[in-house]
Amino acid sequence: MPRMLPMSSKLGFGVGQVGEGITGVVFGTFLLFYYNQVVGISAALTGVALAISLACDAISDPLAGSISDRFRSRWGRRHPFMAGSAIPLALCIVALFNPPADMPDLFYFGWLVVFAVLARLFLTLYHVPHMALGAEMAHDYTDRTRVFSYSQLFGTLGGAGFSFAMLTLFFPTTADVSHGMLNAAGYPSFAAVAAVGIVISIGLCVWGTKREIPHLPTWNVEYERLSPQRLWREIVTALGSHSYRMLIFGLLGGQLILGIEGTFMIYIYVHFWELSTEAMRWLSPVMLLGVPISAAITPYLTQRMEKRTILILFSTWIVLNTNILILLRLFTDILPKNGDPALFYVLLACSLVTGLVAPAIMITFNSMFADIADELELRTGGRQEGIIFSARSFGFKASAALATILGGIVLDLVGFPKGAEAGQVSADILFRLGIVAAPATIIIGLANLLFFAAYRLNRAKLAEIKAELNQRRAGAAAAAS
Repeated sequence: MPRMLPMSSKLGFGVGQVGEGITGVVFGTFLLFYYNQVVGISAALTGVALAISLACDAISDPLAGSISDRFRSRWGRRHPFMAGSAIPLALCIVALFNPPADMPDLFYFGWLVVFAVLARLFLTLYHVPHMALGAEMAHDYTDRTRVFSYSQLFGTLGGAGFSFAMLTLFFPTTADVSHGMLNAAGYPSFAAVAAVGIVISIGLCVWGTKREIPHLPTWNVEYERLSPQRLWREIVTALGSHSYRMLIFGLLGGQLILGIEGTFMIYIYVHFWELSTEAMRWLSPVMLLGVPISAAITPYLTQRMEKRTILILFSTWIVLNTNILILLRLFTDILPKNGDPALFYVLLACSLVTGLVAPAIMITFNSMFADIADELELRTGGRQEGIIFSARSFGFKASAALATILGGIVLDLVGFPKGAEAGQVSADILFRLGIVAAPATIIIGLANLLFFAAYRLNRAKLAEIKAELNQRRAGAAAAAS
């Protein structure tokens, strides 16, 4: 009978996701908008800068995974990297939103590249060991889903709550600016609060999970110098799993779509739907209403359904959710006009659906990656959670880098103006933006689900793998004694 994790360890692991949620809001919502609409450099140039940071970060993911997999210390394989990343990450976030004034665009481009690269590097040194730790702590098919349910719950609550608080405190609509997000004075304080939240979150995670260190699996592998050959061999070994490849390919496609959507989303809210800051700030809290339900029901569903089925059903739902509204606005008169409270309530309903569905997708994803660690151990004899989750992280970031470039280029191609005032963008430009944002996303997103349909590692197969691993470990223990 596998050891079930105590609640305190699940909570400790989960609270660590708050820092990642805050960082996700910083990069996904505020950073591109700040440098394009407030600092005033082009969307394409900003997109290239952020894509460079993501590309460098993606390269660092396998390195962090391989190093932490083989690391040995009295504090385990993962905790030293997690603890050491907190303060440097926080300082980089502060620097991103405090560039020197009155400098040329090329300087701001370089400033953004340097500190975005460093921020994402330190985030990797936390993220990859943190995800690997979750896979190591839980051993049961359903308990793994419970562990990642806590991390998804805290991450989503932290990110959405942080977004709501920042919009309320630092970006209210005033007589001086047409939209609160254009208030340059709010960004330094926003960055400082983000930095403090990141440090507290990571610190609580390290402290809350340290009791699990004696129970974590180890990999007693002979020392081998870090080299490109070693790293490539470990990655190829992990990709030898058909199910792992299908998850990675599906992840690449899905994140590319979501990344492009994320680049457009704040433009859609501010200019397409013409929501004020006071209205926008409620989208995240309403989404939060669905998150606890999603985190609670996903383990329940895992007990009764295959994880692959859950992933496909909920991914279909999320692809269609908000994009249907954009299509309805573009081609029909069904929706209420901008400024009508009824439209705001429709958008709130979509946000609630996102809160119900999106966390379940990520919980299931992470749980499936944890299952693959057992499959690889059976095949290779090694515990490579770090490599497994680093490739997952690489997939997120590489596709997000491409999405950021494409998103910035598309904004320039549709002729979206820099520093545009709310309500002043032409209808033709908004129509072109909507066409890119919705129909393409739906078509590509639904086609991408074919990768998930090809995933093979089900409950019965994993039970067989567990039984073989237990026999192998028992034999090794007997031989050692």
